[in-house]
Amino acid sequence: MSNGQIIKLAIFLLATGSLIYVSRDSFHFLRSHAFYRFLAWECMLILFILVVDRWFLDPFSPWQLVSWLLMLISAWLVLHGIYLLRLVGHPAKDHRSGEPLMAFEKTTELVTVGAYNYIRHPLYSSLLFLMWGMFFKFPAVSSAAMALAATGFLVATARADEAECIRYFGPSYEAYMKQTKMFIPFVF
Repeated sequence: MSNGQIIKLAIFLLATGSLIYVSRDSFHFLRSHAFYRFLAWECMLILFILVVDRWFLDPFSPWQLVSWLLMLISAWLVLHGIYLLRLVGHPAKDHRSGEPLMAFEKTTELVTVGAYNYIRHPLYSSLLFLMWGMFFKFPAVSSAAMALAATGFLVATARADEAECIRYFGPSYEAYMKQTKMFIPFVF
């Protein structure tokens, strides 16, 4: 094993350990959105390991420009989405206990403004843009396989999250679902 491979293995193991720690509550709820999100994160981590060597090679090539654009959109979506969840969603620490939610996910109000006015899942959409941005660092069969697997797990994450939101917010969330797309405004 080369030094580069050892470093990649160490990164994978450390990052996986961190993801397991962050997702630990979801392992008791294998049908929760948090469990599927963990699986998506793992696929994204593998994708990162596959493309990291090519991250800055030929930075102005068309593939790299597409990659950087997708990752910039990802960064905006995650920052904007978390900001709105905290500002409008009014998360409460003791709220929705028993569900494997991160602190900012424990919203008491349905958020339907900003990006949420067009898509139901800006944070998962952010992960999609990030993951496909990583894919375009080095488009290959192996990276496409990981990107497609992560996409499937993110769709499963969103569907599980929607079931949880319907249980909590009821008919208002069902009405919201009819007015918005899942990940990409006006498309999907």
